[in-house]
Amino acid sequence: MTLYERQSALLADRACDPFLKGLEALDLHRAGIPDFARVNAELNRLTGWSVVAVPGLVPDEVFFDHLANRRFPAGQFIRAPNELDYLREPDIFHDVFGHVPMLTDPEFADYMAAYGRGGLRARQRGQLHQLARLYWYTVEFGLLQTAAGVRIYGAGILSSRSETIFALDDPSPNRLGFNLERIMRTPYRIDDFQQVYFVAPSLGALLAATLRDFGPIYDRLARVGDIPIAAVEPADRVIAFGSQVHARGRASGVQ
Repeated sequence: MTLYERQSALLADRACDPFLKGLEALDLHRAGIPDFARVNAELNRLTGWSVVAVPGLVPDEVFFDHLANRRFPAGQFIRAPNELDYLREPDIFHDVFGHVPMLTDPEFADYMAAYGRGGLRARQRGQLHQLARLYWYTVEFGLLQTAAGVRIYGAGILSSRSETIFALDDPSPNRLGFNLERIMRTPYRIDDFQQVYFVAPSLGALLAATLRDFGPIYDRLARVGDIPIAAVEPADRVIAFGSQVHARGRASGVQ
C-alpha cells in the first residue's frame, strides 16, 4: 500500500495515457493485492498477453522466450521497507505496477513481443549488450512526447518515486529524441539517476522503428564506437540540454 500511494499521488499528470488507462483496465488503480486471475483474463483479452510468476531474474533465453510468446515474467517478492527507494532486482511492484499496465496498449504490446523475438536472435549473434540498451532506454526508462507534453512510459521510472520527479523536472539529464541506433550505441549506469532520456514521438513510431531486420544495424554498430552517456552528438534531436549536475547516488526504483 505504501508503494502504491507514493506513486499514485505523482503519476496522474506525469504518466502517459496508455499507462493510466491500463491501470484502470486491469484494476491496478487502487492499493491492495491485485486479483491476478482477473489481470490475466483482461490482459489476454486486450492484447493476448499474460503475467507469469518467476522466482527472480531468469536467464536471458528464458526471458526472451517469455516476451516473444506474450508472457511477462514477474517476480514473486516485494521490497523491504528499507528498500523503498532502491533495489537492484525487480520485485512484484516494479513488474506488475510498472510494466504490466503498458501491455494493455496494442502497439506497446506488439513492441514487447518483437523485442523478445529480437532478443533470441541477438543472443545468437553475440549482440545482446546493444539490444539490452534499447530495453533500458525504452521499456525501463522511456519518455513519450504527447499533446500534453513529455510523459513517462518506462517502468523503471513509473515504479520509482524519486526518478518520476527527476525524469521530468530535473535540469541535469539530457532529453533527446528517439533514435534506434543512437540508443544502441549509448551505455547506461545502474547505480544512479539517468544522465540521458530518449523521448519517443509515439508508441506507434517506437514499434515501427523496431519491426525490421536488425542484422544490418548490428553490422554498422560493429564499425563504430559507443557514445558517452552524457554526450550530445551533432545529429541528436535535443528536447532539453542537461546541466549534468545533480546529487549523485542511488536512484530510486529498480536499476
